[in-house]
Amino acid sequence: MYQWQLQLKWKNKNRQTSASNTPPSDNEDDIFQNRESYNSLLPKLNAASGQSLILVRILKIGLKDATTLIDPYFTVSCKDAAAVDLCKQQNTPVASERVENYLMFGVDVHIQVPLEILSKGSAIFFELFHYKHKRRSTSSKCFSFMELDELKPGPCVIELYRKPTDFRKKKLNLLTSKPLYLHLVLTITKQL
Repeated sequence: MYQWQLQLKWKNKNRQTSASNTPPSDNEDDIFQNRESYNSLLPKLNAASGQSLILVRILKIGLKDATTLIDPYFTVSCKDAAAVDLCKQQNTPVASERVENYLMFGVDVHIQVPLEILSKGSAIFFELFHYKHKRRSTSSKCFSFMELDELKPGPCVIELYRKPTDFRKKKLNLLTSKPLYLHLVLTITKQL
């Protein structure tokens, strides 16, 4: 569920409880204090010995209209060269804060497939979604990806591309000419 859906559900629940003489909370943001519980992030993969696990920390994303986006979140997926899912997609919690042209996330995503299983042409995709109030729907803003040769431990900065998401990586158009990127930190650990 998205934040706006939870808020609507919470308000409806408040209306029902106020009818039963229970005073509603003064702070409507109480329901969102633990945003970590409203996502689909999966735990660390139980891999066999000798396999390398990938942990991606999404730090921040730079956008010119970062302050106007409602409930922005990432969907992280891993696909092969034919755009077939290699593991289950994961949704991050919504951005924790906004600083100038940046949406701050600070979220760890455990990729659910070992590095050794990724074939040539595979990539990890990061799609940024946000809620559009006028359309009352969620829309893609942009996407980014990391190919196999880019999967090295440490901080990295990757380019942003215009929607729609091209999982085959054939027709890529940069989102902007400004120096705004997706900032990540990769950790690759070998199972003993």
